[in-house]
Amino acid sequence: MCALQSVRAQREYFVSTLAGGTAEKYESLLDYLLSWDILNWEEYEHVTVLGQPLAKLVRELLDIIACKGEKGCGLFLKALHKIDEEPHDEGLQKQTPKEFSESKYLQSERPRVIRIIHQHIDDILHFLLEKDYVSKFEVDMIKLPVFSPAQKARRLLDLLRVKGNDSARCLLAFIQQLEQGIPQVPYACLRYQKKLKTTISAQSQFLSTYDGTENICLENIYTNSILEISKSTKMSDNIQDSQNPLDLTDIFNADGLINKNADTVLILGDAGSGKSTLLQKIHHLWAEGNAFHKFAFIFPFSCRRLGCVVKPVSLMSLLFEYCCWPDQLQEEIFQFILANPNQVLLTFDGFDEFKFAFTDDKKHCSPTDLNSIDSIVFNLLQGNLMKDSIKVLTSRPDAVTAIMRTYIQKEIHLKGFSEEGIELFMKKHHTNPDTSRTIIDCVKANSSLHGLCHIPVFCWIVSKCHEELIRSSCSHLQTITDTYVLALQHFLRHASPTENITENVLEKKKPSINHLGKLALNGLCHGLYVFSHDQVVEAQLNKEDLSLGFLVPSKNFSTHGTLSSQHYEFLHITFQCLFAALYIAMSDDVEVCSLKYLFRWSRIPKQNSSSGILSFMCAQPFLQKANKKIFKRIKVQNLQITANFVSGLFSERLYNLLVKSWQSQKLSRKQDTIKKCLSKAIHKHFKSIPPAVQGEIKSMHAMPEFIWLIKCINEMQNVQLSRKAVKNLNVDHLKLTYCRIGPAECTALANVLKHLKNPTGLQLDDNSIGDIGLEQLIPCLHICKALYLRNNSITDKGICKLLDQALHWENFQKIALFNNQLTDECMDSFAQLLRHKQNFLALRLGNNFITGVGAQRLAEGLRENQSIQYLGLWGNKVGDVGSQAIAEALQHNRSLIWLSLEENQLNDDDVTLLAEALKKNSSLKVLKLSNNLIGKNGVSALTNTLQHNATVKSIWLKGTNLTPEEMQIYTVSDHRLLLQ
Repeated sequence: MCALQSVRAQREYFVSTLAGGTAEKYESLLDYLLSWDILNWEEYEHVTVLGQPLAKLVRELLDIIACKGEKGCGLFLKALHKIDEEPHDEGLQKQTPKEFSESKYLQSERPRVIRIIHQHIDDILHFLLEKDYVSKFEVDMIKLPVFSPAQKARRLLDLLRVKGNDSARCLLAFIQQLEQGIPQVPYACLRYQKKLKTTISAQSQFLSTYDGTENICLENIYTNSILEISKSTKMSDNIQDSQNPLDLTDIFNADGLINKNADTVLILGDAGSGKSTLLQKIHHLWAEGNAFHKFAFIFPFSCRRLGCVVKPVSLMSLLFEYCCWPDQLQEEIFQFILANPNQVLLTFDGFDEFKFAFTDDKKHCSPTDLNSIDSIVFNLLQGNLMKDSIKVLTSRPDAVTAIMRTYIQKEIHLKGFSEEGIELFMKKHHTNPDTSRTIIDCVKANSSLHGLCHIPVFCWIVSKCHEELIRSSCSHLQTITDTYVLALQHFLRHASPTENITENVLEKKKPSINHLGKLALNGLCHGLYVFSHDQVVEAQLNKEDLSLGFLVPSKNFSTHGTLSSQHYEFLHITFQCLFAALYIAMSDDVEVCSLKYLFRWSRIPKQNSSSGILSFMCAQPFLQKANKKIFKRIKVQNLQITANFVSGLFSERLYNLLVKSWQSQKLSRKQDTIKKCLSKAIHKHFKSIPPAVQGEIKSMHAMPEFIWLIKCINEMQNVQLSRKAVKNLNVDHLKLTYCRIGPAECTALANVLKHLKNPTGLQLDDNSIGDIGLEQLIPCLHICKALYLRNNSITDKGICKLLDQALHWENFQKIALFNNQLTDECMDSFAQLLRHKQNFLALRLGNNFITGVGAQRLAEGLRENQSIQYLGLWGNKVGDVGSQAIAEALQHNRSLIWLSLEENQLNDDDVTLLAEALKKNSSLKVLKLSNNLIGKNGVSALTNTLQHNATVKSIWLKGTNLTPEEMQIYTVSDHRLLLQ
């Protein structure tokens, strides 16, 4: 029966079916007929007259359809079938097809559009009303309670048809936001969202320089830093793709989750690594509507400011009073926030500067009840408040306790700038290409300074003081303290521009430095980083002291109002530590005997309480009565920075400057004491090394505090002290894994470890060394017999520099570089190493990006080397070409005993070539070929080879394409085939 006959024959059935229930089925049918152009608008209006009986409208529709002929009736039957199906919508196209106008496209997608928008009709109407595409009267008519949500959606589409393409385009944009998961804020909250975005945009639009002297547009100056998922949370062989680094949006994806039930993302970075700027970038992107659309609201908080909150607060007052206050409907907005926590992001910047120790003892679940600020913050982080909202927390690593980590969903490390990032930063800060090029060349010419500049705050100092650097060619800058003292002198001269450039500004500004130093030290002792106007006055700081630019108005407090309401902070926490160190060095009030507390090896940090805030400025009695204990009260991370600066100030060059500037009676004794303390602390650590287990080499697994002591020793730039530090270090293997070692730490390690007497293995896995750090290590690697650099973001550029030098290192015999960013480009250098070093024993290059081309180059060196015993190339893409080259090299090599080619896309033909090579090789004992594309033919070839080779002890073949029966047969045939 044809379609036309079917429509006529089943007329009464169609009437009873379509008119027997609600109008929804009938109207859904009309949606399809209208979208397929079976009905024109005049016909559609004729069969949708309000108030007419539904049966009458269905009969009139059937009359119209019967006049459409066979095609029209066929599509009518198809539409009937469609409305009974479960819809499987894929969403609308991102762009309107060229052959359609926006209005026509809405009509062609009418059924799908109605299914998408009917649940959001109120929000859409308010949105269109705000945009002036519909009137208040039209909205009221559509929202009449007699209409269902789907009917309201149809009436809206009918209305927009006559409004033109602009209104249709606006609706399509709204639908796109729905499909992208962008939260739709109720009309009552839209005004608040707009105000919040405006506020955050204004706050984040400009990047204030550390000295507060200029505001630079964030978009023009922001430079991406390296982000890494915490290495401790990654499986050893399942790392993020090093060639696709993380960006800001990856902070919120599902990669690297530690605890799926938690909702706090932790961003860790050392002081000056750019944590605050990163959050500012996130805030600005959201406020401008350029990213992070899934968040309806973002609430940014500074832990410095929250630490100053004394009165009890509730969750509601925290969000509104300390971020952005709604002009109206506060309760309604707050209820939406509570009901939709997954649409809310809260950021807490600088948790290491929050003066309260994290605890999960006190539970607080009420969003409206008052409590202390620390209780509200801690319960937010735990999820007792606003569960399922995302919290982003920035901190220095040492401030995060084991208890707190149990509430962390994801941990990300901010590593500072790459080498390219350093150059980009300089170019953005200096638009004159000649100036930026000169600064970059100057930095690269000084390897120590280059190592420091991966930290953004050092880049800023170098950029700020570029004239002094260029004048001196950077030659005198070797340490962190050197760099900060340069900044100190720059600011002091800037405050007195008429002074002679050769004049000793430290001597002239001694009173100001003393005042600032006393304030800085007492602030550290009491966990204070923001100072009220009264506290500044009590510390005897005057206008001249403030004019130097080191103590600036706090960005976290309003600058409006009276002078007495003003708050101040140091440019950066590192500058507060610098001035504390200057006070320790210059003031005779600080006893010599108290310095030993700066370098305590084992010490449990005591959390600062708020009890001393109001009266902390009793500085003189404080220093006199509790001199020996003052350093015990400083947070560990701040004390370590301060100790680094104190050590650096007593380096020979800066010590002479201090003597000329301040003539302190105790300077000489302090210098001697610091040397003794550092020497004693490092030797105490060495003595704690347990004796070697019988049959094993003696090794030492150093802790992060060891790296800190090494940095202090390096800051002193004293060769005798460096020699003395490692004089009694008698180990065969020094393990420094997971010690947060970056380029700056590499510089310090190299300057100390180069004085080792005996060849030592150096294990630096899972750090952040990179190419810059690798270059810093070169001065000490001549004494290194084995070097382990797994998971360190090393590229071809860095490793090639090292290998060029390694050709001349007699002791150098082993290197492990798996899980880095090596490609074929560096394989010539490895081949050169194998050709020239006939005492080289082990090369491990697993999980890199080496293809057959690189394997060919490496095989050329392997062919000519007769000492290497271990070669690891697992997890690369060696393939056919590479395996063939390695097979040929095996026929000539007589030293290799262990070879790994697992996960390299090898097939049966590749394995057959390797099997043939083994017939001519008499040294290889272990061959690892698991997780390739090996089938029966490849395993058969290996089985045949084993009948003629007694040297091979095992061939690893897990993850083959064999059936269980075949695996059993081959396992029985030769026990050396490890198939399971």
